[in-house]
Amino acid sequence: MTLRVIIICFILTGCIGNYKTGEQLYNSGDYEKAIAEFNKVLFVSITDLKSLHLRARSYEELGELKKAEADYRKILALDPEYAYAYTGIAKLAWDKGRFVEAENNLLKAAMLAPEDYDVLLFLSRAMIKNGRHKSAVEFLDLAIKLKPEEASPHYYKGIAQAQGGDGLGLIVSLNEYINLEPNNISAYYNRGFGLMTFGHYSWAIEDFDKVLELAPKHYDALARRAICMMKKNPRQACFDLETAAMNGNEFAKQHLVDCTAYN
Repeated sequence: MTLRVIIICFILTGCIGNYKTGEQLYNSGDYEKAIAEFNKVLFVSITDLKSLHLRARSYEELGELKKAEADYRKILALDPEYAYAYTGIAKLAWDKGRFVEAENNLLKAAMLAPEDYDVLLFLSRAMIKNGRHKSAVEFLDLAIKLKPEEASPHYYKGIAQAQGGDGLGLIVSLNEYINLEPNNISAYYNRGFGLMTFGHYSWAIEDFDKVLELAPKHYDALARRAICMMKKNPRQACFDLETAAMNGNEFAKQHLVDCTAYN
C-alpha cells in the first residue's frame, strides 16, 4: 500500500484507532466494536501488544477462540516474556479440558509474573486437576501471602490436601475458608466430610446441618449426617438414609444395610 493510499485512508475512513477507546469498549462489553477499534490501532502499529491482548480477550468473549489463540501466539512471537499471553492460552486449553497444557502455560506465566495472585491461583487449580497436590499447595501458600484476605486459596488448598490424603490439612484450610466466606455450601460439606473421616462425628454433624440449612435437598449431606448419628440416634439416622436413598443417593443406598441391626 502506497503512502498516498494510507493518507487517503486516514482522512476518509479514520483508520487511526485509539487504544483507550478500544479499552473502554471492551470494559463496557461491546466486544465487536472493541475489535474494530483495535483493528484500526493494529493497522498502524502491528506490534501493539496491549491492543493484541485485548483484541484476543474480545474474541474470547465472542466465542471466536481460534482468533483469540492466534492473537495470543502473535504476542508471544513479538515478546516471549508477555506473561498474560501464556495465561490466555492456558484458559483456552482449560476450557477444552486440556489441563496439562493449561498447567504448562501457567507455569511459564508464573515464572514471568511471580507475584500475580490470579496467575498463582489458576496455576494451582490446574495442578489439582493434574493430581499435583503438593505443588498446588505450595503455590496456594504463595497466593495466600499475596492476598491473605481472599478466601478462595484456602478452599482450593483444602481440596488439594484432601485429594492428597491430608485430611487434617483439609479441616484446617476449610476452617480458614469458612472464617472468610461463612455461607459456602461446598466448604461446609467438605469440612464435614473430613471430620467424618477422622471420626469427629459430632462436629461433622454440625457441618452437615449447616449444609442442609442452606440446601435442604443436599441428599449426600443428609446421608453422611445419618451415618454420623447412627449410634446415638439410629431411628432418625435410618429415616434420613431412606429419604436420601429414595431420592437417588448412591451412598445412602449402599448404607441402608446398616439399619438392619436396629430393626
